[in-house]
Amino acid sequence: MATEGLGFEARRLVRGAISATLATSAEGQPFASLVTPATAPDLAPLMLLSSLSEHTRHLRAEPRCALLFTGVPEGPNPQTAPRVTISGLAEPVPEAEVPALKARWLARHPYAALYADFGDFALWRVRPGGALLVGGFARATRLKLADLLPDPAAVAVVAAAEAEILDHVNADHADAVAAIAEGLLGAGRGAWRLTAVDTDGCDLALEERVLRLAWAAPVSDAGGVRAQLIRAARAGRNNPNKNMSDR
Repeated sequence: MATEGLGFEARRLVRGAISATLATSAEGQPFASLVTPATAPDLAPLMLLSSLSEHTRHLRAEPRCALLFTGVPEGPNPQTAPRVTISGLAEPVPEAEVPALKARWLARHPYAALYADFGDFALWRVRPGGALLVGGFARATRLKLADLLPDPAAVAVVAAAEAEILDHVNADHADAVAAIAEGLLGAGRGAWRLTAVDTDGCDLALEERVLRLAWAAPVSDAGGVRAQLIRAARAGRNNPNKNMSDR
């Protein structure tokens, strides 16, 4: 697979993860902890961190860190699980960027609204420097930053159109969102809503449950998002094995 395709594979895994392992260090001593990331439109991992936590103290002193995102293994051997390690530099998100990026993080972790505004919590971002993609057992590829990250022009175009896309789809195409959630992704029936879109996929939510739909291929504009949503809704409606619970 070409590096462009491997980059997309890695992004799908990173954007779809609801948890990751954060590796930090303090005075040369490595430390690992569980975090709940989301991704900015440009793929930069976002973390809501408490100033009381060990890893936050580490990052303030030494911003170099790594994040391990792990998928589902193919069988009983954990080594068959796809995984991505992103290394980079962590930084607190500047105040001007916090509202938009915090909303994006909460769209991925809506349960955290209960504590997200506590004074000891702050939004952090990891600026990637590179990545290692392990597609499964003995399938490792080191990805340069240019191969890992989505196209910056496409990121900007889709981000600018996101709010209008969400409003339009949720207001006029709730049936399509339901078809994707229930028919394609196997969720139960409910008032599912589209909560985020990016170049690599979208998020759907019902109360505190969030589903990730990865596009079949990266998109570069609102038309590409529309085409992928239509494709997914059609597949959901035509799925003979779709979830029929609560009907």
